[in-house]
Amino acid sequence: MLTKQKTGTVFCLIIVIFTQYFCTNVYKMNLRKIINPWEGMEGYNCIGCSPDNPVGLHLCFFEDGDDIVSRWNPTDQHSGWVHTLHGGIQALILDEICGWVMTRKLQTGGVTSKMEIRYKHSIKTTGGEIEARAHIREMRRNIAIIDATLVDSNGVVCTEATCTYFTFPKEKAQEELNFVECKVEGEE
Repeated sequence: MLTKQKTGTVFCLIIVIFTQYFCTNVYKMNLRKIINPWEGMEGYNCIGCSPDNPVGLHLCFFEDGDDIVSRWNPTDQHSGWVHTLHGGIQALILDEICGWVMTRKLQTGGVTSKMEIRYKHSIKTTGGEIEARAHIREMRRNIAIIDATLVDSNGVVCTEATCTYFTFPKEKAQEELNFVECKVEGEE
């Protein structure tokens, strides 16, 4: 027989499960895949995002409101120490996602002028999918300050970065980077 206390506990448990399921699925539905504007371009061989680089990470990017997100599964090929993701690979992912923030949100190209990284916890290469997430913190004329994080499969923020980007005028981005625009799937 259920008492009021047990009924309340069961009800709370049902609400928690429903909320976790609902939020997880709504979260997934809000992600919009970013179309790589350089895919198929001759000479495009970025180690972070080119789908054709045989030793690249093949990162894909998604828009989630103000954030750009990427998910990736490290392997032991990316180790610095036994089953531990190399810090340089982490820096590569963070720099890459910050660049995609600039590409999608500012619709231009540019270069990294400074990157500050804080390694808080190690990331296991055997721990499953990690998530990179970044957004613009501040704009000062043509300087973009972008914050990024790497989160492990348990939801622990393992690495944080702040990247400073020198953004190009759209004409220079088109001339030097062959950049015209960056859309998401389904966008006209």
